[in-house]
Amino acid sequence: MILKEVLNGIEVEKIEGSLEKEISGIAFDSRVISNDYLFVAIKGFKSDGHDYIEEAIKKGATAIIVENDVETEGDITIIKLKDSRASLSKVSANFYGNPSKHLDMIGITGTNGKTTITYLIKSIFEKSNNKMGIIGTIGNIIDGELIKTENTTPESTIIQKSLRDMVKANIDSCVMEVSSHSLDLKRVEDCNFDVGIFTNLSREHLDYHETLENYFETKLKLFYMTEKANIINIDDSYGSEIVKRISHLNTSTITYGIVKKSDIFATNIDYHLEGVNFTLNTPKGTVDIHLNIPGEFSVYNALAAASCGYVYDISLEDIRDGLEMVKGVKGRFEIVPTNRDFTVIIDFAHTPDGLEKVLTAIEQFAEGRVVALFGAGGNRDRTKRPVMGETVAKHADFLIVTSDNPRNEDPAKIIEDVVQGVEKVSSDYISIVDRKEAIRYAIENAKPKDIILLAGKGHETYTIIKDQVLPFDERQIVLDILKDMEN
Repeated sequence: MILKEVLNGIEVEKIEGSLEKEISGIAFDSRVISNDYLFVAIKGFKSDGHDYIEEAIKKGATAIIVENDVETEGDITIIKLKDSRASLSKVSANFYGNPSKHLDMIGITGTNGKTTITYLIKSIFEKSNNKMGIIGTIGNIIDGELIKTENTTPESTIIQKSLRDMVKANIDSCVMEVSSHSLDLKRVEDCNFDVGIFTNLSREHLDYHETLENYFETKLKLFYMTEKANIINIDDSYGSEIVKRISHLNTSTITYGIVKKSDIFATNIDYHLEGVNFTLNTPKGTVDIHLNIPGEFSVYNALAAASCGYVYDISLEDIRDGLEMVKGVKGRFEIVPTNRDFTVIIDFAHTPDGLEKVLTAIEQFAEGRVVALFGAGGNRDRTKRPVMGETVAKHADFLIVTSDNPRNEDPAKIIEDVVQGVEKVSSDYISIVDRKEAIRYAIENAKPKDIILLAGKGHETYTIIKDQVLPFDERQIVLDILKDMEN
């Protein structure tokens, strides 16, 4: 694509060089530059892209977008802008042909539930013969292929390329997890969302947003970007606030819930270890659902997905079948087969609210002890650590406090922060820094009918210690420990 076409719709402060060059790709990371690329120099949190301009040029960049005045040698086009980060989304969308305009775009935001809802929606839509792609935490799914990504919502270059690939694969719709970071950092600025879904909001990412109010205001942005409908969990206090804040918009609002009056709601709820049964109520009628994922939070996730199906006029039968076809989502209340008289559950819960939801779900059918193994991430919001400890101690019979991606912090110090909250409620706990040994302790000391929750890692198959990303697959670790116990 010609450079001037890539810059369409962007306010430029100054240009040096030709805009008639053919651009073969766009990157903000100098390490992935190839010949005839456009390099976008972004000022990041840890490094400044302007420091890597020479490296980008050596690798083949022939044009650069900058915020600072820079000097280069050779036939390099320099485009100076006020905000190069904001431009990355627009140039990426232009380069890949504004693919979101050719897809039904569904964005999901909130603290918990996003990943599961994407898979439930995908199942519903594909039951009604609508091909769907996913962009989210576990990775991007395009035409059945899972492509790993680093963030819940990738950088805009990756988003736009993924959407373009979906269009090329004749996919009809895309459902995307929309993180607060992606909204604040303008990664999704040029995605044409048809539907926005709000799950819930609780304490998370305060190391970045600083206050819960800032976090909420950032999430709110999605619901001003939609054209067809906004789907809101009315039982969440922040959901009620969103409904008020967007009431003046032309976009329709659909509410869902269990407690408050809503458009889509659940009745006759019956919880059990294998899942949950409930009646789905919609303006079009009712249908009984047998969901294969346990817990009240699963009912809310199913209601969000069903509401999306309702907005797209999918039949109640297809909504029911789509929901019931999902046997589970990796790392979301995932039961590991042990063939023992106790149960092991892996879940991604890593916030106070997430932990409370998953433990409350377990309480609904637990016959023996609830044993919770968990930790807190390093280089993240320290203030939530004691809150996590206190929350878990209120719901679990025995706690094992351990590591969870300590990054550059001392894991023992992180555990101390968590234990401050634990000891407000309970003394029935143990601290084991090594997470693998903590899992071994939990399994070797399990009693009949125990439910052991391994919280925090979920779908992740790695752990981050200092600057190293090390293999750590909890499912395999559990199976290996069980095998060792047999020998």
